[in-house]
Amino acid sequence: MFNNMKEDHHELLEIHYFTPSAFERAGAAWPIRLGANIAKPNYHIGPRITPYYYLLFVVEGEGTFIQGNRTYRLRPNDLFCLFPKVTHEYYTNPRKLLKKVFFAFDGKLALQLLERIGLGPYHSHIENALTEDTLELIEQFFKLVETDTHSDLARLSMFYRILGSVTAATYANGARAEEPRNWLQKGKDYLEIHYADGISIEGVADYVGVERTYFTKQFTRTYGMPPLKYLQSLKMNEAKLLMEQTDYRLAEIAQSVGYPDLPSFS
Repeated sequence: MFNNMKEDHHELLEIHYFTPSAFERAGAAWPIRLGANIAKPNYHIGPRITPYYYLLFVVEGEGTFIQGNRTYRLRPNDLFCLFPKVTHEYYTNPRKLLKKVFFAFDGKLALQLLERIGLGPYHSHIENALTEDTLELIEQFFKLVETDTHSDLARLSMFYRILGSVTAATYANGARAEEPRNWLQKGKDYLEIHYADGISIEGVADYVGVERTYFTKQFTRTYGMPPLKYLQSLKMNEAKLLMEQTDYRLAEIAQSVGYPDLPSFS
C-alpha cells in the first residue's frame, strides 16, 4: 500500500484488478478493484458515473465530495461511497492533498451490505470511519493481492473482514444515526437507484406501500416536482453524461437510461 505507485498527470496510483470467480459471483458481493492514491494539486474526479460501488477512505488531506445533490467536506479518516449510476465528483484541497485507499465491489446484495454500515444513496459519507484496525486490514489486503497465489476465498475473506471492521466502527461512534427513512424518502431512493431499469411511478408507489395519486401529491409537495418529472430528469442527466463521455450511439444511450426505443428517447 503506497509502495508500488505509478505517476500520471493528477495523481500517484497503485491499483489491482480482480476477475471474480464463479464462486464469488454466486455470493452476496465480491471485490473488483483495490487501490491507493496520492493526489496532486490538480486532482479532480468527475462529474461522472461508475458501474460499481466504491468505498473510499481518506488517510490524509482534505477535499470535497459531491453526490446526490449533496456536498461533503472530506477530512482524515472519513469514508465516502460512490453508487452506480449516480453522478459524483470529488477533488482535493491543493494545500492539503488527499491520500486515499479504496476498493470497488459489486453483487446483488451490495446495497444491503452498505446499509449495514449506515450508507445509502442519500447518506454516502461518514466521518471518522477509518480506524487503525480497518487500515491494518486494508494493508493486509494489499499484501495478499501482491502475491500470485491468492485465491478467491482469500479475497472474499479480506473483503468481508474489512466491511465488518467498518460496520463495528460506525456502530461504536454513532455514525449509523442516519436520517429517518420514511416511505417517501424510500421511494425517492428507489427512483435514484433504479431509474434506468424501466420502472414506473405506479411501481414505485406499490414498492413503498401507498396509492400512486397520494405518492405523486406528497412527492411533489416535498421535493418540488412530480415523481415522473424527477424520473425523467435522472434519465436525462445520465444521457447527457453518456453523450459527453462515451461514443455510444443514440439508440444505445436510450436503452442505457431506460427508454425502450429511440423515438421515445427523442
